[in-house]
Amino acid sequence: MTPRPRMLVLDDYEGRVASSPAMARLRDLAEVTVLDRPLAGPDLAGLADVRVLLAIRERTRLDGELFDRLPRVELVLQTGGHAYHLDEAAASARGIVVALGRRARMASAAVPELTFGLMIAVLRRIHPLASELSRGAWPLAVGGTLACRTLGILGLGRHGRPVARIGAAFGMRVIAWDRGRRAAGGPGGDPPVERLPLDDLLARSDVVSIHLRLSPESRGLLDVGRLARMRPGAVLVNTARGAIVDEDALVEALRSGQLGGAGLDVFAAEPLPAASPLRGLPNVVLTPHIGWKVDEVFREFAEIAADQLAAWLDGRLPADEVVAPAAVLVPRERLGGLAPRQDGAARGETLAPPRRPSGR
Repeated sequence: MTPRPRMLVLDDYEGRVASSPAMARLRDLAEVTVLDRPLAGPDLAGLADVRVLLAIRERTRLDGELFDRLPRVELVLQTGGHAYHLDEAAASARGIVVALGRRARMASAAVPELTFGLMIAVLRRIHPLASELSRGAWPLAVGGTLACRTLGILGLGRHGRPVARIGAAFGMRVIAWDRGRRAAGGPGGDPPVERLPLDDLLARSDVVSIHLRLSPESRGLLDVGRLARMRPGAVLVNTARGAIVDEDALVEALRSGQLGGAGLDVFAAEPLPAASPLRGLPNVVLTPHIGWKVDEVFREFAEIAADQLAAWLDGRLPADEVVAPAAVLVPRERLGGLAPRQDGAARGETLAPPRRPSGR
C-alpha cells in the first residue's frame, strides 16, 4: 500500500483552507500540517520529510533555497492560475511537479465584484463621507454615476470579460485593449466591446480598469506618459498587479488632479509600506489585495487541491494542469505521477515514468 505523503499547507493566515470541507479529503490522502503564519527558518527543521506543498497564492517564495531545505518535495499544489513566486527552473531541475489551480472559477466573480465596489466607492466618495458621518458631521457632497460613462478595460480575459458584462449592465459604454486579441465580441453572450489601441482607450475612458497578467510587457505599462494621456478627471482601478502601474507617477497624477481618483487593491510592494504617499491621498480608496479573498474562493482552492492530490497519487494528474510537465522526467523517487500522454506513443515519449527509477 502506498504510504500517505506528508503535506504542508503554507500561509493559511485566515484559516479558511484548514476549515474548508475539502480538508477532510486532504487529511484522508495525506498527513497534513497547516501553517497559519509565514514559514520561518525554525519550522524547516521538522519538515524535511514533506512531499507535497499546498501554496496559497503567492505568499511564500518557492525557490531553490526552499526546495533544498525540503528535499523530498515532489509536488506543489499552487492555488490560482499563476505562480509568479515560483522559480520554475529550480523546481524542474529537482523533478518537482507544480500543478496550478487554473480551473478555479470563483475568483472570476469575486475580483469583478470588488472592481465595481472600488469604482463606486471612488465616484460616490463613500469612504471619506462615511468617516465624516462617524465623527458627527453631515457633509454636503456630490458624486457621479457609472451610467453613461465610458469604461476602458485593459485585458479582456478571465476577469475583464465579467467586468465588461457588469459595466454594460450599469449602462456604461465599454471599450477594451488587449494585447494580441482581435475579435470584436466575447463568448457566452458577452456584450460587444469596441477594441482600441491603448493610447486611444486611455484618452476616451472615464474609468480605466486593469485586468492584465503581470509580464515583462505589462510591467510599468501605465507610466508617466500613458497616465498623462488619460482623460482629465478619470478614475483608475487596479485589481490585477501593482507593478503594471508606475506608482510614483500615479501619485503625482492624483495630487495634481490629472486623475480624479483611484481604487487600488494591489501595489508594487506588498504589504503597502506605511510611509506610502498613496495612504494619505483623499481621492484614493485602498484595499489590502482582497480581490480574490472570499470564503468561496478558499473553499474552491481546497477542493481543487484535493482533486489534484488524489489524481497525482493515482498516477493520473493531467499534464495540462502542470506548469512544466517535463519535470516528471527527472529521475527521482515519487509517490505519484502524471496521466500518460495520449500522443506520446507516436513520438516515443511519455510523461509518466516509473515512480521509483532503478539505480536511485
